[in-house]
Amino acid sequence: MKKYDYLIVGSGLFGSIFAYEANKKGKKCLVIDKRSHIGGNIYTKNIDGIQVHQYGAHIFHTSNKEVWQYINQFAEFNRYTNSPIARYKDELYNMPFNMNTFNKLWGVITPIEAKNKIEKEKKEAGITNPKNLEEQAISLVGKTIYEKLIKGYTEKQWGKKATELPSFIIKRLPVRFTYDNNYFNDIYQGIPIGGYTKIIEKMLEGIDVKLNCNFFDNREELEQLAEKIIFTGPIDEFYNYEFGELEYRSLRFETDILNEENYQGNAVVNYTEYEVPYTRIIEHKHFEYGTQPNTVITKEYPDSWDRSKEPYYPINDERNNKLYEKYKLLASKNPNIIFDGRLGEYKYYDMDKVILKALNCVRNEM
Repeated sequence: MKKYDYLIVGSGLFGSIFAYEANKKGKKCLVIDKRSHIGGNIYTKNIDGIQVHQYGAHIFHTSNKEVWQYINQFAEFNRYTNSPIARYKDELYNMPFNMNTFNKLWGVITPIEAKNKIEKEKKEAGITNPKNLEEQAISLVGKTIYEKLIKGYTEKQWGKKATELPSFIIKRLPVRFTYDNNYFNDIYQGIPIGGYTKIIEKMLEGIDVKLNCNFFDNREELEQLAEKIIFTGPIDEFYNYEFGELEYRSLRFETDILNEENYQGNAVVNYTEYEVPYTRIIEHKHFEYGTQPNTVITKEYPDSWDRSKEPYYPINDERNNKLYEKYKLLASKNPNIIFDGRLGEYKYYDMDKVILKALNCVRNEM
């Protein structure tokens, strides 16, 4: 008999939900994390009374009532609505692209005027078979929106010129012909009052947790502790990169405490020109309508990735997807290891999808 039913590698949202639900059903779990804190990328840290999103802005949104009710048992959510601002040089625009954006760009008032303007630009471009991301974006929204609000941001994000990026990266662009700055169309949206870390703390209450514990540093010993492993780390690393390395884009964050009450007037401001090296500035206090005398901002820089950096965004091109399928096939031969989550499945997931996947995983297991 082994000491635990499950060894859960990673204390992010997926791992913590699995541990919480398994524990409720009488299963003994050990959760380990290589970081010094729980919560994975949704970890929030209290700085001067402000809940700082340490690994980028996390805004909870879903249209799934089951998911919304589930997460609300761990925290009370405020009514925060994501309404980012895009800054191009000294011009400010609302996102997603909506009537406020089009009015600022062209002075149009009605939806039909905006539609006609976009269609005119698309027709002038004359792109029928987009060969790259630039052509794809222009064929969807025209040249003005592309050059001011898409081009520079996308090139920074991917570390390549838009003409070198495949067209499939942008399948569609959200264009809304209403005066509505709400970025998400989901029914439920908000930020947990007091931060995300409190949610994970409640989930892991009464469960064995080891921090600063890298699975690969103690692999043999850890594998002997449990009947099954829930692995939420990189699947290629688990198999010692047997078929090669899956690729990611990484991020770098610069956080500063400022001796002023209000720096930018909005939680999220995107910088869309290429010459500004960061893609956005987050002012964390605005997620919770803070009135603190100081403020905390984070500049977010896209970064290339290597094994010494945190993998954030899977590069789901043809080469990487084929490589992942090889690892997935290998993993299917071992029923005592479950790979899941963003890194385990090599796929980017919003938080509500992670919750649903974790709940379904527990149901299948139990």
